[in-house]
Amino acid sequence: MSKTTGPAEWVFIRGLVRESAHWDEFPHMFARAVPNACVRTIDLPGNGRHWRLDSPLSIREAMEFARAELGTSAGMPRYLLALSLGAMVALEWIARHPCEIAGAVLINTSLSSLSPLYHRLNWRVWPELVRALLTADVAARERAILRLTSRFAADDPSRVQSRVNAYREHPIRRANVFRQLWAAARYRPSADAPAVPAFLLASRDDRLVSPECSEAIARHWGLPLKMHPDAGHDLPLDDPAWTIEAVLGWLETGPLGPTRDAPA
Repeated sequence: MSKTTGPAEWVFIRGLVRESAHWDEFPHMFARAVPNACVRTIDLPGNGRHWRLDSPLSIREAMEFARAELGTSAGMPRYLLALSLGAMVALEWIARHPCEIAGAVLINTSLSSLSPLYHRLNWRVWPELVRALLTADVAARERAILRLTSRFAADDPSRVQSRVNAYREHPIRRANVFRQLWAAARYRPSADAPAVPAFLLASRDDRLVSPECSEAIARHWGLPLKMHPDAGHDLPLDDPAWTIEAVLGWLETGPLGPTRDAPA
């Protein structure tokens, strides 16, 4: 597909203890900007509308849950756009069921087989992350998470409040935090490169996951990579327009053979 000429389903998958509401306006912006895109957001077990469920202890189980919930794509090609842990789910989906996926955009993710733990989760922020996850003050926790994942959103009261509202509707069970961390830490992807076109996006100023993790994946599998010069971990939040333009550029060059964009 060198250009988007027909309807295509885009499935958005969030990361660790995040849910569909945390995409904010991005799905609507994406659907308006990408021709014929039908966007669907999903929640993994333990997150969002599935908050009462136990999070699986493996990425494969999380993927199969999402796959079963979505069902078939009604004859449209299905693309995945996934962030962090969600991108691991996307990679597992491609590895297990490549015929179901037309392509994938993988944002600020990491793989244990290619990067050390201190790159996959920046050791400098461990105390801050633990405090955020354990505090009972919902607003303080969501503000702290935004400081870790965004360059600016923690100073935006409306962003903080929207996450407080999401938590009150779909609270995160503490056990599920650790179950998701365990699944991500243990995940070992297929040794083979993805069997469908995949595009990596990363943020140079990601405080949570080192951009070296995306660079390692790009080198290992020869995948195209585009690096944002100063966004944080939640790239679609920090610069949604840049993210959409990057995806459009990838689609225009043709997912079957884009050339790699050297990191900035």
